[in-house]
Amino acid sequence: MALPLDLEALERVVTGCRACPRLVAWREEVGRTKRAAFRDQDYWARPVPGFGDPDALLFVVGLAPAAHGGNRTGRIFTGDRSGDWLFASLHRTGWASQPTSTHRGDGLRLLGCYVSAAVKCAPPANRPTPAERDNCLPYLVRELELVAPRTVVALGGFAWDASLRAHAGLTGTRVSPKPRFGHGSEVPLGAWTLIGCYHPSQQNTFTGKLTEDMLDAVFERARAAAGRRLTRSATRR
Repeated sequence: MALPLDLEALERVVTGCRACPRLVAWREEVGRTKRAAFRDQDYWARPVPGFGDPDALLFVVGLAPAAHGGNRTGRIFTGDRSGDWLFASLHRTGWASQPTSTHRGDGLRLLGCYVSAAVKCAPPANRPTPAERDNCLPYLVRELELVAPRTVVALGGFAWDASLRAHAGLTGTRVSPKPRFGHGSEVPLGAWTLIGCYHPSQQNTFTGKLTEDMLDAVFERARAAAGRRLTRSATRR
């Protein structure tokens, strides 16, 4: 399938996708049954596209929308605890206009930043299958192609792997040996630098595996890496 040449059109394609029967059934079932705390809300219950600055220097990749977060609100990392951590950090480090992201239309603006996910639908148990991952990969590839960031931050090992696959999809070449994920891992990949970060899941934040300082440091490094890329590009011209 030929994908659109602009982000707005790509968003329409993404939100209409029904390529993965298991994910379609799950996201819609969650939207019907709801969580008690949100029983009066209308769930989005569709694929969730990326959002942010179309000319972003920083591109953040997550795993997938949360069942009662992005799958409810229609915006990735919006309305869940992981998003609370992510956007608070992006605000502290100058990438977001406000520290909270509660719903579409809440006034949040991303400043030189774009946020997306490897898989666009909420998966059961937060675990997409390899086939579902591969079905969604072209969307991530096209987002990266259209945004053309200088730095990509992968939140967790799944997003790290997807980012490497997307790079291979863009360039036709695979990095060998495959770089290993780790918090703070940094790999130059042609036009952009890939930086690894622990996912701001409750499993990581409640246990102290990921702290606010650790998360802020990654986004500060991302800005520095983007600056280095811009400097090199200007030098070449």
